Order: sequence, then structure tokens, then C-alpha cells
Amino acid sequence: MNNAFEIGGIAVERGETRRIDLPVVRLYTDTEMAIPVYVKRGKKPGPTLFVSAAIHGDELNGIEIISRLIRSRALRSLRGTLIAVPIVNVYGVLEQSRYLPDRRDLNRSFPGSAKGSLAARMAHVFQTEILSKCEYGIDLHTGAIHRSNLPQIRANLDDDETLSMAGAFGVPVLLNATLRDGSLRAAAADLGVRILLYEAGEALRFDEFCIRAGVRGTLNVLRHLKMLPQSRRKQGYEPYVARRSGWLRAGDSGIVNHKKRLGDHVKKGDLLATIADPFGHELDQVLCNADGIIIGRQNIPLVQEGEAMFHIAYFHELDEVAENLGQWQDSLLPDENF
Repeated sequence: MNNAFEIGGIAVERGETRRIDLPVVRLYTDTEMAIPVYVKRGKKPGPTLFVSAAIHGDELNGIEIISRLIRSRALRSLRGTLIAVPIVNVYGVLEQSRYLPDRRDLNRSFPGSAKGSLAARMAHVFQTEILSKCEYGIDLHTGAIHRSNLPQIRANLDDDETLSMAGAFGVPVLLNATLRDGSLRAAAADLGVRILLYEAGEALRFDEFCIRAGVRGTLNVLRHLKMLPQSRRKQGYEPYVARRSGWLRAGDSGIVNHKKRLGDHVKKGDLLATIADPFGHELDQVLCNADGIIIGRQNIPLVQEGEAMFHIAYFHELDEVAENLGQWQDSLLPDENF
């Protein structure tokens, strides 16, 4: 890696830290829309890694994760280059919306186009100015509105190096996820960039537990890539890889009484929730269809028939998975100093 490094026409030398507003498009209000980018280069050479958040504008946990990351004293020893993008979908964050004004999903618009829609242009700028200059990446997400995700990593775990990165992140559940056309992960794969997708928490909410896990996990990956010195603390558990997951859906419309929580390990036939009418008459029971861990759950106690309610990652060694979850949760103590 040579000394020359440039984003948006702005050069960043080794040992420098720069904040760059990356122009995307001019709106009809004659207002310039720009993506805020933080670049920190170590004095010594090393890999280039990006961390991005709020590709979906209502997914806010990642903004706070990046804020804490770039203020971490650990980065004083950085080797290589860290590119942190706390808000990719600026318009979506302003509107507290997952989408862009034309209702397009930015995470289905890659690789984009310099002359396409707003979503296509934003994707093109991100791919050209950031993604194409990196070897590794971490993309931060949450669940949708009224749905929470257990902290988890989704990635191509059939690739040994990506699997090693995912294990280093330090969450107990890893999900082998297929690529979706137009996604940032798919674009990264086409460029040979190894990327992790961190899912945790709920849209439009800060979740302290998920934020702590995200900050620590990102630092763990930087250490794994030798961009930071190794930590003396050893991870006390092995993450579990789920090769299959699925959503359980409501069999009727009504008022929900949840019986299981996020992170619970469940067995086939377990009662996860009941659905009743407004008079309390039970209409349906949501039963688990196989042994697994609840990694996603609907929060609002109202449901329409067919709506997704519980996301289950399927495992075989349930007791060991549950033990790993407990060890990991205990490691994220409230007074831990990042």
C-alpha cells in the first residue's frame, strides 16, 4: 500500500485523520446532499477497512457504534486505513425512513449508476469512492420498525477468511446468508471485498446492549486483521454457525401475547405466542417448528394474518448455544470501558 490515498478528490496521508463531505446530488431545493465520511490512516501500512451505517435511514444503532468507534483510544495504534461512514442514506435519516424519496431501497441499488435515480447515484458514489478502495468492510444494520434482532453476523461463511473475521467479531450466532441482488454485500463480493453484516436491535431505537456489542466486535475485527494490537482478553466461547433460518408467521389476525423472548432457545412444539381477538378469545397459537434460537422478533402486540413474528436460527446443540449466549451477555457488563 503506497502513501497516496484519496476520497472525493481529497488526499489523506499516512498518520492523518480527515472528515470529508462526499457530494452525491443536488436536490431541487438547490441543497447539496453529501455523505459524511471519516478517514483515519495509521502511520504504518496495513489493510483498508470501511464501517458503514444507516444505509437504511431508520436503522440508527450503527450511527452510535461508529461515533464511539472513532472516539476510541484504541485507534491511536491503527495500522492501515479505517473509513467510517456513520450515515450513508442521509435523506432517509432526515425523514426517519428506510427508503429514499422515490421509495427505492439503497441496499438494493448497487452497483448504481452515475446517471440513474437518486438511489443509483448514491450507490455509485459509495461504490466508487469507498467500497472499491477497501479489502474489508463491516455494514451495520438493525431490525425493521417494531422488530428486534439479536446481535448476529450475516456473511458468506463458506469463505474461510470471511468466516474467520465473523468468528473474531465475537457474537455467539453467525448466519450463513445468501447474497441479494443489488445489495452492498453483493457489490462487495463482485469486487473481492470481504464484508460482514452486523444485525442488532430495532429501527429508530438506540439499544445500549447492541451498541456495546457492535463497538467491541468492530475493534475485535480490526485486531484480527492486525490493524490494531492484539487484546489480552481471550474470547471464552466459540460462535455457532447457522446454515438455515426461517420466519414463523401469524395464522390469524389479532392481539399478540408473546411467550418467548429474543435470544431464547426453543424446541419444536414450544409455544411462542398466542393470538386473541379484542375480547380475549384465543384465535391461534404460534408454535415452534424446529429446535433453534430466536434471533428476530416482532415487538408490537398487533398482528395481521401471515405477518412474520419470530425469526428462528436452527441449531442442533441447543444447550451449548444457550450457554454461549449467557457467557457473551455476561461479558458485556454495563461498566465496561470501550
